[in-house]
Amino acid sequence: MTVVPNLFANDGRIHRFEDKGQLSISRFFSQDATTSALICGDTEAVLSRLPDCIFQSCVTSPPYWSLRDYGIPGQIGLEDSVVAYVDHLAKIFSQVRRVLRDDGTLWLNIGDSYTSGGRTWRATDKKNPVRAMNVRPPTPEGLKPKDLIGVPWLLAFALQKEGWYLRADIIWNKPNCQPESVKDRPTRSHEYIFLFSKNEHYRYDAAAMRGPNGRNIRTVWDIHTQPYPEAHFATFPPALIEPCIKLGSCPGQLILDPFIGSGTTGLVALKLNRRFVGIELNPSYLQIAEHRLNGDLIR
Repeated sequence: MTVVPNLFANDGRIHRFEDKGQLSISRFFSQDATTSALICGDTEAVLSRLPDCIFQSCVTSPPYWSLRDYGIPGQIGLEDSVVAYVDHLAKIFSQVRRVLRDDGTLWLNIGDSYTSGGRTWRATDKKNPVRAMNVRPPTPEGLKPKDLIGVPWLLAFALQKEGWYLRADIIWNKPNCQPESVKDRPTRSHEYIFLFSKNEHYRYDAAAMRGPNGRNIRTVWDIHTQPYPEAHFATFPPALIEPCIKLGSCPGQLILDPFIGSGTTGLVALKLNRRFVGIELNPSYLQIAEHRLNGDLIR
């Protein structure tokens, strides 16, 4: 068993802030702070109360649109339209941009989805049972049944319009992708990771991650998916997060994940000697992250 070192000198555990604990959260951002934190609350509301220019980099993966019902009020991903979904995320990432340092970066993993064809539910796929949903947004206006929506690029262009610099589109190729019961298109085996910067000039340590033969790292990353047994939802593989953190920050700096889920971004940040702040709406998911980061469930 690998145990994460104690993060808080006072009680040896990850501290879990509620979004109403503004005073204690503010103390966390003092200049002499050396700890990491999980914050339970609505991401946009929490971010709006954080100071400007405190994070070096943000590495995150928000819930995808029309893909899963997480069963909690206020969740992202079940908006009535893809436009509303993109607008919602654009507002959140506007706050992310504010709290990033002027030389900060955003590494955003986002997946695509298909139109519902007018169905308000999704049947169980025998090869991927977790995809079933009893609620599903309608087909976006202007699209047809079975259309691939293009959500990643809709979001990327929206953030670009908000002032972000879109610097790279990275293909996460999944050699062990989920099978699909489809016979009229290829099985999807990739997702996007977009690299955004807050300003034209930003921190990017090209020497921190090199490709084969010492070459500059390329934009197609072959990384296996890695499920986390205690989490019944999609999780980042640590190998996907590591290059983002190494390229965009240095040891001791503060990393943000506004959709922390099971805590993988925090886990990798700690192993790379960075501090982190993770925000999560769902208390049960945050509890998974809290236990995991304190060494209770790490195997």
